[in-house]
Amino acid sequence: METDTTPSRPDFPSKIVVTLDDMLYQRRMTLTELAEKVDITLANLSILKTGKAKAIRFTTLEAICRVLACQPGDLLGYAGEAPPSPAD
Repeated sequence: METDTTPSRPDFPSKIVVTLDDMLYQRRMTLTELAEKVDITLANLSILKTGKAKAIRFTTLEAICRVLACQPGDLLGYAGEAPPSPAD
């Protein structure tokens, strides 16, 4: 049986960056407006916006992208180390 060695403790911050705040600013929309249009609680959307969410359903991500007219990559990024280049 394999064990998952992925760190999930608070002392290992997530390397996934959520840029929902930036997208909301660009679209001149409040978090409250987005919550109403996506039909998600403001509390859950706030958890996502602050990067404290541990998961997001694809249906929720799809709804957010539809309302904000954006791609998932516009909302999520990876802040980890880049893989070594083939020349290394």
